[in-house]
Amino acid sequence: MDLWSDLPTGLNLSSASTHNNEHCMYFHLILTDECNLCCRYCRAKAFEVLEESDDETAPRINIDPDLPRDLDFDLDLLYNFLRKDPAPTLTFYGGEPLMRADLIDRIVREAPVRQFMIQTNGILLDRLKPEIVNRFSTILVSLDGDESLTDYNRGNGVYRTVMENIRKIRERGYTGELIARMAVTERTNITDSVHWLSHNNDCSFSSIHWQLDANFAGDFSRRQFAEWARTSYNLGIRSLVTDWIDHMESEGAVLRWYPFLDPMEDLLLGKKSLLRCGSGHANYSIMTDGHIAPCPVMIGMKEYYVGHIRSADPADLGRMYVGGECDGCGIYDFCGGRCLYSNITKPWNMAERKTVCGTVANLHSALTEAVPRIRALIGKGTITLADFAHEKFNGCEIIP
Repeated sequence: MDLWSDLPTGLNLSSASTHNNEHCMYFHLILTDECNLCCRYCRAKAFEVLEESDDETAPRINIDPDLPRDLDFDLDLLYNFLRKDPAPTLTFYGGEPLMRADLIDRIVREAPVRQFMIQTNGILLDRLKPEIVNRFSTILVSLDGDESLTDYNRGNGVYRTVMENIRKIRERGYTGELIARMAVTERTNITDSVHWLSHNNDCSFSSIHWQLDANFAGDFSRRQFAEWARTSYNLGIRSLVTDWIDHMESEGAVLRWYPFLDPMEDLLLGKKSLLRCGSGHANYSIMTDGHIAPCPVMIGMKEYYVGHIRSADPADLGRMYVGGECDGCGIYDFCGGRCLYSNITKPWNMAERKTVCGTVANLHSALTEAVPRIRALIGKGTITLADFAHEKFNGCEIIP
């Protein structure tokens, strides 16, 4: 394990096996770095001149300049690697993975896995045949709320195209979990957007997840992120938690809002958590050249690779977890350190970090305060603990 001898402060590696009795392994497969959209909070930022973080401890990250843009290895290597795990899950990822629909079609037909998932912007969902789409246990589709907000962030006409494709796959027999995956910015009213995707008659989503656009400290000076988090987002989270429980009480059902669902299950069970996305302990990512990274956004970060599919054993990938400033934090067992990638790249100065961590503390507080009411509903038989059960490590970061 000499590769890990010079880990940045705040990260630790355990040589213990990543397998446990609760799950087998999850793997994101990067099919391509290409994308057919240029979203404001994603690729569009590559065209902006951003400031560097003023955190003097932020390391310089070496990115492999020779990493292929598209998958570039024999698929038999992938299949042989996956066979070493008793029941792996494979998630297609990019870029936009459906730009390589040809590879998806072949891999779904050939790969020895327990189940398939995909994270997509949904524009090209109609490229896949129904017999392929219907093999997915989970499809995560990027939508940010209603039509005006989604199209502002992602491009004119995106919302209607995606919704039409979702309608088609449902009509053609897709019965798996369909997750709306929102990117949340200062233009987002989190309460309105979650309710829109959860209750709008045009939507067919069974679940919702959201992630804060907070990982790009270079643009923080031009934004009102801290003010928005304090006056809008954090208050909206508390309002949504109340709405979530009100729905349990009135309908006898638990809405699958992942930033609430996964942590609440653990709070009810008294369980601690490592990184809730699974990165570095249950969920690993296969790069386009076959190298394995702990996280799907750590593309080309070769210093942190844990092996190559040619020779690695899924049972022996090193376990990575967040330490440093997070050690001793009162909610560490709740969020597990929030994000492996940000703890490596350190994109925030101290004030910015406090703002981001403050949103996690607010989420923790709102959910913890809600536990007695939920326990009472379980006690009355309105809902059951089993209603919180869900697929772990399904591509949702869980902690926004």
